[in-house]
Amino acid sequence: MGEQEPVKRTSQAKAEEAAAGAGARKAVARKAAGKAAAQDATVKKASAKKPAGANKATAKKTSAKKPAAAKAPAKPPAAESRLAKVRRARRINRELSEVYYYAHPELDFENPFQLLVATVLSAQTTDLRVNQTTPALFDAYPTPEDMAAADPEKLEEILRPTGFFRAKARSVLGLSAALRDRFHGEVPGRIEDLVSLPGVGRKTAFVVLGNAFGVPGLTVDTHFGRLVRRWKLTEQTDADKVETEIADLLPKSEWTMFSHRTIFHGRRICHSRKPACGACPIAQLCPSYGEGEVDPEKAKKLLKYEMGGRPGQRLKPPPDYPGMPAPPLGGDGAAR
Repeated sequence: MGEQEPVKRTSQAKAEEAAAGAGARKAVARKAAGKAAAQDATVKKASAKKPAGANKATAKKTSAKKPAAAKAPAKPPAAESRLAKVRRARRINRELSEVYYYAHPELDFENPFQLLVATVLSAQTTDLRVNQTTPALFDAYPTPEDMAAADPEKLEEILRPTGFFRAKARSVLGLSAALRDRFHGEVPGRIEDLVSLPGVGRKTAFVVLGNAFGVPGLTVDTHFGRLVRRWKLTEQTDADKVETEIADLLPKSEWTMFSHRTIFHGRRICHSRKPACGACPIAQLCPSYGEGEVDPEKAKKLLKYEMGGRPGQRLKPPPDYPGMPAPPLGGDGAAR
């Protein structure tokens, strides 16, 4: 028993030492936690006292590095449902209707015959160039009968500024003669009749039907086709197939105006080579956002016509057009 006592005392001492050590560690931990909390409070307090100017300066600095570009959209799933595509297409149309509330055909015309001829002449040139050419054309030949009887060489000379003037002169002479001989000098209001005329395809027919007769139709030109493919509303490249697929997404009553809005957007913002993504009002709906310039200031410099503060394409634009009219031929005749 006498030899066991020291052992017991030693074990007890060790236990006491261990308890004391644990207590010390807890105290240290509590002290450290308190110190961290104090530091956190100090940081928060300092942050709260930071001058407003400092925050603004930081915001400006960040803005300079990453300009507030148009909101990048979430790309639609690879297999976007038809319902989702329909909704997106109709929303695009609504958004564009607010931006281009003044959208219209960009060819000057006063009657169906003038619109038909101007549309035929617009192939491989700008609407501006056509609008600068047609005043002299219609002054000389105001009716289908007059134009059908025109001297080919004189007609070619008038049409020279539009390019491919010989071929265009033949088309204009042919369609004028057909109108005179088959339709009593009147432009027909049916697509099957229009496409039977020389030089008239579905695109030209729908331009005439939609804007001279109020018959809905989609005008699938280069701008229209490019944009609906960028929007992933279709993958088709054939104009007739594009027309069919897009017509299936929109109400028939919207076809003509959707065409105008889309073409306006393609000519002003969503260019072929350098789309101005950073200035696009429908960027959040476009799966191709980022293919062009996303910096807002740089994108702004890419805008054309009234969007860029320059004249439009019509010499006689509609009353609600917010831009400047185009100059006549010879008064800044460069096509834009």
